[in-house]
This record gives sequence, structure tokens and C-alpha cells, in this order.
Amino acid sequence: MIRDRSADVLLSDGSTVHLRQIRPEDAAGIVAMHSRFSERTRYLRYFSPYPRIPERDLQRFVNVDHHAREAFVIETGGRILAVGRYERLGPEAAEAEVALVVEDAYQGRGVGSVLLEHLAAAARDAGVSRFVAEVLPENSTMLRVFADAGYQIQRQYADGVVHLTFPIALTEQSLEVQWRREQRAEARSIARLLSPRGVAVYGASASGHGIGAAILGHLRDGGFTGPIHPIHPSAGAVGGLPALRSARLAEGIDLAVVAVPPEAVPGVVDDAAAAGVHGLVVVSAGFAETDTEAGAAAERELTRAAHAAGMRVVGPNCLGVANTHDGVRLNATLSPRLPLPGRAGFFSQSGALGVALLAEADRRGLGLSSFVSAGNRADVSGNDLLQYWEDDPATDVILLYLESFGNPRKFARLARRIGRTKPIVAVASAARGLSRSRSPGDRRDPATGPDRDGVAALFAHAGVIRVDTVAELFDVGVLLAHQPLPAGRRVGIVGNSTALTRLAAAACADGGLAVAEGYPRHVPPQAGANEFGDALAEASTDGGADALVVVFAPPVPGQLSDEDADFATALASVALAGDKPTVVTSLVDKMPAGVPAYPSVEEAVRALARVSGYADWLRRPPGTVPEVATVDSFDVLTAYGIDVVPSLPAESAEEAVAAADRLGYPVALKSAGEALRHRLDLGAVRLDLTDESAVARAYTEMAGNFGPGVLVQAMVPAGVACVVELVEDPAFGPVVGFGLGGVATELLGDRVWRPAPLTDREAAAMVDEPRAAPLLRGYRGAERVDREALAQLLIRVGRLADERPEVRELRLNPVLARADGLSVLHAELVLGPPTDRPDTAPRRL
Repeated sequence: MIRDRSADVLLSDGSTVHLRQIRPEDAAGIVAMHSRFSERTRYLRYFSPYPRIPERDLQRFVNVDHHAREAFVIETGGRILAVGRYERLGPEAAEAEVALVVEDAYQGRGVGSVLLEHLAAAARDAGVSRFVAEVLPENSTMLRVFADAGYQIQRQYADGVVHLTFPIALTEQSLEVQWRREQRAEARSIARLLSPRGVAVYGASASGHGIGAAILGHLRDGGFTGPIHPIHPSAGAVGGLPALRSARLAEGIDLAVVAVPPEAVPGVVDDAAAAGVHGLVVVSAGFAETDTEAGAAAERELTRAAHAAGMRVVGPNCLGVANTHDGVRLNATLSPRLPLPGRAGFFSQSGALGVALLAEADRRGLGLSSFVSAGNRADVSGNDLLQYWEDDPATDVILLYLESFGNPRKFARLARRIGRTKPIVAVASAARGLSRSRSPGDRRDPATGPDRDGVAALFAHAGVIRVDTVAELFDVGVLLAHQPLPAGRRVGIVGNSTALTRLAAAACADGGLAVAEGYPRHVPPQAGANEFGDALAEASTDGGADALVVVFAPPVPGQLSDEDADFATALASVALAGDKPTVVTSLVDKMPAGVPAYPSVEEAVRALARVSGYADWLRRPPGTVPEVATVDSFDVLTAYGIDVVPSLPAESAEEAVAAADRLGYPVALKSAGEALRHRLDLGAVRLDLTDESAVARAYTEMAGNFGPGVLVQAMVPAGVACVVELVEDPAFGPVVGFGLGGVATELLGDRVWRPAPLTDREAAAMVDEPRAAPLLRGYRGAERVDREALAQLLIRVGRLADERPEVRELRLNPVLARADGLSVLHAELVLGPPTDRPDTAPRRL
């Protein structure tokens, strides 16, 4: 069966095209494309004028076996605009010749690099390891396509032709090139949505009622700087604006807002495509959110038709998009007011919550640079917005409300990179659903993945500040938008209420913050604003405090003069001028804009603790992902240097003795039952059996208690039992877990988790992080184990997870760690179809 390799992809200018394998019926399209080539393009590709394609060549071009010979076409609107192909140089040869040609009008837009990525992926799957190409020296564009791909290219010049040879295995460099191109293309595609020259609105009624009319009014009243065109079949004007029968009657329309019934959406897509629109914001409902096959099919067709016409889609069933930049002022949303301008980018998957979220941002004084509600997320997702905001000079903080993850591996990669320069705060509904509340009496199978604390740690180690509620999202967002990051975890507490400062100190302890020496500092309750401000100013210059928590209770009425009662100004003068982040809980006076004020001490300290954790992550060097030597092997574990101590199954005493004889004495017997395999305490494991009689006797006792199936394994030196796991996480894709073995540690969920692949620093930190980790460091006189060997094992498992998407689960239990290394005694491996869109695949939407 031929694997379907079709994909919608972005070009470097942000437009979409469709890539697929060539078909025999493409002959006419290939001839038509060839007829549009300039003479120079034909000469550079075929080394001759080649005015027409002979029938014999044409049939060879369009008929391939998709193994030794493969070809991809790129098309838009049903028109083929480029072809790329490889042909193996002999049966089962390791080399294949590659060639590309792109229609003149699309040259310089990244078509060649997209074709090369997809051809290389297909060739690797077919067992090809190197590409060769012949290029004329004057074909600088094609030479640059190969040179810029990140491969190690060897060049030779002979007979007037440049001969190129390069390995096509994925490398850190080639992936980095691929990801940089992906970021630029996705960022540009979003920029075209958020900064349109003109906007068309479909579905605005002449009566002024309905969603379409509301969005039209919001666009108009928000001050959009470009032309707004209501599209209406009969009305001459809608919402006070001249109406058009079709978007084709106007020029410069980049964005179309769609608020028509779902059955009318296909016609709107066709009209927008004919007008050269770059993107659609589909507010209309009635698609996949209906949980019907018809709705899902309509959504797929909407996305397919839009991509075929070069357009991206926000929605359907979304709230809309907004851009507060003075040069744009785009409010294509259901919210009546354009958000306050500010430095935070806000992505919300939920359309239903969108209006409430924007209203809350306004109430908190949190200004936004841009806002996108993705609804069903048929196309544009949170990952796209991360790519855009990474380089957006108007955005300093990124806020995400996520209900699911379209490509979790990509999200984790982007977050780890972008979080180094811009903080990311996320409410992740899917992540909240990963775990359940557990009492100490519950038993959770560790192989099910991270619990609640583990999920929070995964986000933290990817540089994401994960919060539990929308209120917390804004608590943290306001602090990040207006205050510097703390230099450490020492907190200075200043207040005029002993009860409130005590609450603050307790909240700091709960949040992992340390009350700085000499704090809390109390200001007398009868003190005026000037005295309170002096105390704050002194604390703000105290080198022993990294952040300030200010708590203020109102004075007795009539106690102070009006001039000395302006506490809001006194608090703001410190909070807005100092180099320490300052959070305020005030039971009086509304704080000025920019001062992070909270209704309770606990909320203020919790927000500060979240931001402090992010600052800690920034201060830690990221580390590097080490190369792992692999070998060709049918055994995926052996290929990654993970050796498992051999064991043999037995169903009788005779078989157990025969297995022991084969392995060599002494041996261990273990119950074959998964839940009993490690239960030495129950007698399900027998150690140091030195002869046949000992094996037979142990087998008889174990079979009577636990059933006939056992595993026989050669003895290895004793050590500390550890567990290494690999599972697929809904939020992060493959994640690696580590903990110590034993019923108690499993019962308490003493596991640490990190997204794959692991850096050297992450692996070393994982070994030391479990609560039971002192057992590895010589607790109470025990021998220290080789923790570096454990870290190397984690790195290998992380590499395996990252490079082998067919590995769905892995559990190494127990791993015996000793001073001289380690032994993996048992491995459980679950294989399955590769997960969708692994992050090392060629670029695709």
C-alpha cells in the first residue's frame, strides 16, 4: 500500500499550497506548467531549450513506483506550479538523484526547500541515505536551495556542471534550518491576518441584527485604518458602509470575516479566493463542534478549499481576531470594544469564553498587543501564534487559554525556545484533565503518566508558567506585563497590618518563597501615605530582598488629612519605579494602571511565586541534547545502547531448571505476572538460586502461590532499584519519567518528568529530583551509585522517544543502579503507528 504523503504547506510569504505525490492523470497539468516556464527556467532545469515534453518523457515523469522513484507536485487552485523527484541509482542503491523545478511566478518563495524536505523524508523511508544532484553553475537559486538545507554538501565541478552529493539523514543543523523556515512562514501567515490592508465582512444583515452586523459595527467603531467592505447580495449599504455584491469588486482585501450559515460558507470561500484574500475568520458555527460527521466533513472541506486557494483559516466557531496597534486598530471580534493597547499577546481556543476574557483583561488593566480566538482550530492554532509573537516587537508577554493540543511535540519545542525571551502563561484545560485527585490510599499505575504535580513540572521545565484558572492567568499576566522579573526568591513584606503581613509570610512559605531577613516590616496603622511610601522606598533599595509584597489596610476614617491619605500614589511611586517586582494587596484605593493589585494576599503571593519559578528557569543554563550513538538493530532498545539483562520464560520446574542451566548460576526466579514481577516482599521473586534443586524448589513454591508462569534471569550485583518510563502525554507528546522503585514510591507518585529529548542538564537534574533520591547518594552510609550512568540512560531513552515515534510506551523496571554502573532487568515496550505529525517530519500545516 502506497503511503499518502500529501500535505498543506506554507511558503515563505505565508501563503498556503498543497503538496502531493504525482499521479498519471497529472500529465496535462505537467504540460501546462511546462508551457508557462520561461526559456531560462527550462534551460536551467533540463540543460537544453527543451521547448516541449516528448510523450515518452511525459509518461515516465508521471508514472513512478513511489519507492525507487518518487515525485511530488505542488499545486494551488488545482494548478501544478512545481515538481520535485528523486530516482534511485540502481536497485537498493544508497544514492538517489534529486531534481526540482518551480514555475517562474513562484520562484524565490520557498517552494524548492519544501519539496526537498518532503523528498528527503520519503527517500529515507525507502532506505536512501544520500542525494546527488547536477546543477548548472549559473543556476544560483537551485544551488542555494541545496546549500541552505543544512546538509553537509560535497561539490565537484566537471564538464560544465556542478555535481552535488549530500547525506539526507536528519541532523541538528538540518532540523534547525527547517524550524527557522517554519517559524518565518508561520509568523508571516499570521501577520497577514492581523495587519490586513482591507477587510470584507460576509453575513452582515442590512437590518443591523445578527453576528455579522455586530462584527461589522465593531470593525467600524474600533477605528480600523483600512477599508471595510460589507458583502451583501442586494443591499446598497450595510451599517452605514457601501455594500458590494462580491469581494472581487474591491482591491486590497486581505482578510474576510465570515458570519453566514454553515451551508453558505463554501460559496463565501470561493468568492474570497477569487478576490485574492489571504485569510478567513470564520465566526459561523455548525461544524466539528456539533460532534456530527456532517459537521466534521464540512470543516475539513472548508480547510481544504481555503488552503487550495492560498488562504489560512481562523475558526470556525470562533470569536475573531484583534490588533490594537495604532496603525491597524482591528477589532474583528464579537467584543464591542477594541482591547486596551498593551504588550501582551492573547490566544484563546474558546470562542464562548472570548468576550468574557477580553472584558476581564480590560477590567484588570491588562493591555493587549493582539488577540486571536481560534474556536475549533481547524487551521490556525496556538503554535502559529507562538511563532508570530516570538519576533513581534509589540508583544512582551504571551497568554494562552488552551483546551487541547494539536501538535504537542511542537508546542513543547516552541515553548522551550520562545520562553527564553518572552514569558508564556497558559491555562491548559487538557493538562488539567491529565490527572485526578488521589488520596494516599489510591493506587495509580505509574505507567499512566504524570500526575498533577508532574504535569505542572513538565510545563515549568518547558518555560511555560502553567496556571489553573483564568483568574490566575490574569494575575500572572498583569505582573509580567508591568513589573521586572525577580532576581531570586527572597521576599520583602511591608504592611500596616500585622494580621495581613503574617498571612503574606505564610503564603510565601506555601509558595516556595523565602521571607527576606528583617521582614516583615511593619508600618504603624496610624502612619500616613508619606511615611508608608518612605518604608516602601527603603525596602525597594534593600539588596537582601528580590521582590516586594505590600499589604495595606485602611486607616481609621478622619485620622489623616486628604494630602496624607493618598496611599495609591505612594504605592505606585515605588511599584512603577523600582527594579524589584512589587505586588500589592490594598483594602482601599484603586491602584493606578500598571500596579499589580490583588484582592487577597494569597493571590498576590501566588502570582509572585509563579513568576519566580519562571525566573529560576531562565537563570538555569538550557544545556544541550547530547548525540547518542546508535547501531542498526531489529531491537530498538539495543539500537540505542539500552541493554536488558536476558531472561527466559518457564511454565514448569523442568523448564525453569533448563533455563537456569542455559543462563548459568546463580539465577533469580520472578513471577511472570506484571504486578508481581518485582514483589520480593511477597515471595514473588527468589534470588541467588545456586543449583538445580534450589530452582526446582523455588519454582514449586512460587507456582503454588502465584501461578505457573515465571521468568528465569541470571543474577547481577545488587543495587538501588529505579524505574525509567516513557509515555505519550496529551500536552507535550513523549515524556520521560524517572523515580526509585518500590511499592512506597509508586504509591506516593514519586516520579519526575521531562519532555523528550533531554538535555544533559535535564537528565542530571531528574536523577537528583525525586524525594527518595538521597538513596542514590549514600543515604545513611549506603554506597553511592553511578548517577551519571542513570543520566546517560535517561538521555538515551529521551533520544529514542524523539526519533522513534512508533514507540508509544516504554518501561524499564527495575533498573539496578550501583557504584560501577547499572543493569536493566526488565523492559516493557509498546509499539504502534507513529503519532501524528512528529516534530521531525517535513513541514506541514
